[in-house]
Amino acid sequence: MTTSRRKFIKISALGLGGIAASASALNLVGGKSYLNELVAQNIAKKLKKTATYCEVCFWKCAAWAYSDDAGNIQKIIGNDDDPHCNGRLCPRGTGGVGMYTDTDRLKTPLIRTTINGEQTYREASWEEALNLVASKFKGIKDTYGPESLALLKHGTPGSHFEHLFKAFGSDTIAEPAFAQCRGPRETAFGLTYGSWVGSPEPTDIRDTKCLVLIGSHIGENMHNSQVQEMSDAIDNGATIITVDPRFSTAASKSQHWLAIKPATDIALLLSWMHVLIEEDIYDKDYVEKYALGFDELKAHVKQFTPEWAYGITTIKPEVIRKTARAMANAAPSVIVHPGRHVVWYGDDTQRERAIAILNGLLGSWGRKGGFYFKEKKSVPKFPHPPYPHPKWDWRDIGKAYPLAQMGLTNEVIRSSIPNENPEYPVKAWMVAGTNLIKSIPDTKQLKEAIEALEFLVVVDTMPMDITGYADVILPECTYLERSDVLRSSTNREPSVAVRFAATKPKYETKPAAWIAKELGTRLGLDEYFDYNDYDEVIDWQLKELGTSREEMEKIGVKKYPRTSGSMYMNENEVYQFGTNSGKIELYSRELENLGFDPLPKYKVHPEAPQGFYRLNYGRSPMHTFSRTSNNPNLTDLKSENKLWVNPRVSRILDLKTNQEVWLKNQDGIISDFAIKVRVTERVRWDSVYLVHGFGVNNKKLTRAFGKGIDDTQMISNIFIDPIMGGTGMRGNFVTILKDNPHKTSEI
Repeated sequence: MTTSRRKFIKISALGLGGIAASASALNLVGGKSYLNELVAQNIAKKLKKTATYCEVCFWKCAAWAYSDDAGNIQKIIGNDDDPHCNGRLCPRGTGGVGMYTDTDRLKTPLIRTTINGEQTYREASWEEALNLVASKFKGIKDTYGPESLALLKHGTPGSHFEHLFKAFGSDTIAEPAFAQCRGPRETAFGLTYGSWVGSPEPTDIRDTKCLVLIGSHIGENMHNSQVQEMSDAIDNGATIITVDPRFSTAASKSQHWLAIKPATDIALLLSWMHVLIEEDIYDKDYVEKYALGFDELKAHVKQFTPEWAYGITTIKPEVIRKTARAMANAAPSVIVHPGRHVVWYGDDTQRERAIAILNGLLGSWGRKGGFYFKEKKSVPKFPHPPYPHPKWDWRDIGKAYPLAQMGLTNEVIRSSIPNENPEYPVKAWMVAGTNLIKSIPDTKQLKEAIEALEFLVVVDTMPMDITGYADVILPECTYLERSDVLRSSTNREPSVAVRFAATKPKYETKPAAWIAKELGTRLGLDEYFDYNDYDEVIDWQLKELGTSREEMEKIGVKKYPRTSGSMYMNENEVYQFGTNSGKIELYSRELENLGFDPLPKYKVHPEAPQGFYRLNYGRSPMHTFSRTSNNPNLTDLKSENKLWVNPRVSRILDLKTNQEVWLKNQDGIISDFAIKVRVTERVRWDSVYLVHGFGVNNKKLTRAFGKGIDDTQMISNIFIDPIMGGTGMRGNFVTILKDNPHKTSEI
């Protein structure tokens, strides 16, 4: 039996606590009685109000955190002036209190050690832990160069460590948000319109007359303002068209649910284009004025009739024609939504290109009720010397994918395996704010890379799966316990939101800004951190933006006038797009020059083997990935995922609702835990569905351990997008096991 050099350690009680008292959890289900009690409590005692913005998901809604005289966070409510939330938080946002109260949190720095031949962690002081991290970083730099240090990050904490790494000479930086999430749409819309979609997406849903959702689960992904605007659009009589093999929440609100066969979306999109062009119902004036390549597109889609698409998608020709006409009737106030998590089958940039082209034919880009022209306020950078120029960086690591526009997490991981990418060897990682074990497919390759690392430091608030592989664990405080970077995101009008510390950090946790500065000092980078406390940076930036801490403490969000012009096109002026031609590029010369198809083509994807079903996964409005799976407030609302199974399948396999089953994928990987069945007509017979982020295999996450199945564990077959390097994850298939495969037989 071999022993791994970096054995996964299920973090013991060192630096951790026990089960949180159930009485402290918000009972959001019993809303009325709970709210009445809360109102009564607030009347009884005065609470301090602190401006913040949420870190539970990337929408980063501005909010007010309320704390009592002892500094305990009591509630969080939305900021009425914030365009991200309009004063209303989703369940995750209000449940952010649970991040603060969760006694399973990381509490003190931990260092890997070996006692009696067993790997474990011991508590350490911040001084010892930071000195060790700094010495390891210096050693890697001296031996291999600073470029061999990689930062894998997500969320606000990542920005502080990105500054540290660039100051140290490394731009080997990546985050799953690109290659494992939205990268294909950014590349595709950049090719077509010369503009990324960005976040929040510039979709004018509140004024749309027709909203088309292709695997985009608004109402389940809880993109706050979009959910609110979709509700308004429905009230205003907008047509909703949902394309999804599952009857999602959005589908339940739609006039048209197209239960498409998985992996055939491009065929449907091409057929819709065919109908618009052949029936002469596309926006001819818009296309003639703003687009290039229409003649090539027309010739390309002529063969893709609804009858052709029917044989591929299982959507009837009359439904394809009817929905295409509904879009045309609403144009230009129509949105074919680009989605967010769009890494599906490996041809995802081309699918997103098809979505972008379809929007171009409908004339929706830059039009009211379509896509507005977004704008953000530029936040000045606190003065520091120029960063040193690294010898190589994320661009070189990902050079096989010419249109990768951010670091590819999967390529950084591959470069960490000896001999996989010897020209650009990665020897150490810092992982901040992302649980790679749950977010990166192909766990086997990931663990091989981790095993090969010379050093791994993880910064997190919780003992997530990835912390069990770390050499050093640095406990970050929650967003409620720290002041942080100013939030400035694209929207209809520019705005800036602040995050001020609502209370002191619990235990021995620290803000990422403090950790980065302390490491910077130990690495000889003081000139890049020329301030005593990060609040100095915030105050300087606010002054440069024409405001102050005093004002922002009162308002939380400050709006600024637009400076780039109208949200919509002025039809009497010439508009220049950000593409090479200055036009909407229906036919992409750039792709053609790189050797890729200039127009999207439908390609056949693998089918499920006999007895297997395509594994589809999605989101829950109560949870953000695995990040909140242990949150005491949110687990009260949803404590586990379930396996959606069509009644046809349940009859064949004799399955009942709430029966426990296990999954085995096409590569023989068996789920660690069981999952309860949900028999429902809301999913196609050739697929099964579960919510992402469950199946936690760490007993110290006391509410999450063993609850449901980890979908990432089942995703071992990856389809790489050749254009931008994204990891297509929906080509995996599972069979259902009714008997416990882990049960040892008694002799």
